[in-house]
Amino acid sequence: MSSVLLPTPRPLADRHGRVATDLRVSLTDRCNLRCTYCMPAEGLEWLPNDEVLTDREFLRLIGIGTSLLGIRTVRLTGGEPLLRKGLERLVAGIAALPTRPRIALTTNGIGLARRAQALADAGLDRINISLDTLDPETFHRLSRRRRLDDVLAGIAAAQQAGLQPVKINTVLMRGINDHEALPLLRWAIDQGVQLRFIEQMPLDAQHGWNRQTMITAGEILEQLSAEFSLAEDPQDRAARGSAPAELFRIAGTDHRVGVIAAVSQPFCGACDRVRLTSDGQLRNCLFARTEQDLRTPLRSGATDEQIADQWVSAVAVKLPGHGIDDPSFLQPDRPMSAIGG
Repeated sequence: MSSVLLPTPRPLADRHGRVATDLRVSLTDRCNLRCTYCMPAEGLEWLPNDEVLTDREFLRLIGIGTSLLGIRTVRLTGGEPLLRKGLERLVAGIAALPTRPRIALTTNGIGLARRAQALADAGLDRINISLDTLDPETFHRLSRRRRLDDVLAGIAAAQQAGLQPVKINTVLMRGINDHEALPLLRWAIDQGVQLRFIEQMPLDAQHGWNRQTMITAGEILEQLSAEFSLAEDPQDRAARGSAPAELFRIAGTDHRVGVIAAVSQPFCGACDRVRLTSDGQLRNCLFARTEQDLRTPLRSGATDEQIADQWVSAVAVKLPGHGIDDPSFLQPDRPMSAIGG
């Protein structure tokens, strides 16, 4: 039986010595929550359907990334990716690519209870689920929806489907849920999921983010240390690489808790990520104010090699960091829901 010879990938390298191997793909800008740190209560104007990439177009671009450009991990995001029709088929298509990447999903968990097993069967390897509170009223205040039970059911279904370790992403908001750090960690230990606290980032559509009101990683660790003994394991530190979360082992348990200090302790120097929006725009950073249009050449007959050339050129000029601390920093025009986490 003959084997197919695949081309040697070209590195997606920038001028600062970083190589992108992790592709974040936003499948839709739509969401079924209205979280206060992401969008206004009335929602946003969604992209027209004809501007959003089809499954075939997504698969072609992801295939170019994995076969020609060294992409090894593909994370599917939104908006809310579970709102993408036929998500299971798309996951299966990615898993069937000649150079199969690791496939991850970031979701709010609504609707996951009935789909987790099918997604795992299709080839999903890992999952992150957003959960900011265990209190139904606080959940409603933050998300403007009463769907906490649905999220908890989705988490349980992901565990049942074997998508381990299930990672939980939590954003603490001052005066809203910042008192829940310890209850959330106790719950995570009891449930056998890995909790990861994320500093709130300036990606809200309202541009109302204020660094002075942001709960910092230092504050989070101080709260957790009031009850738990935390230590960074040397093996975890060595294995962290470009991973955003700094992991701490919890004494007396087999559990770890992560803290993503994207604002107060940026890790841009080790960034290996590049982003593709649902309308086919390539972004080097969550906070980028420029994009490279891949949809137009994709729909205009460009070859895979020509698209790869554009991709390489776009990543080459990636900035050294997100620049949040720079006095001239401006939030990106697109909110988080249109960029993907």
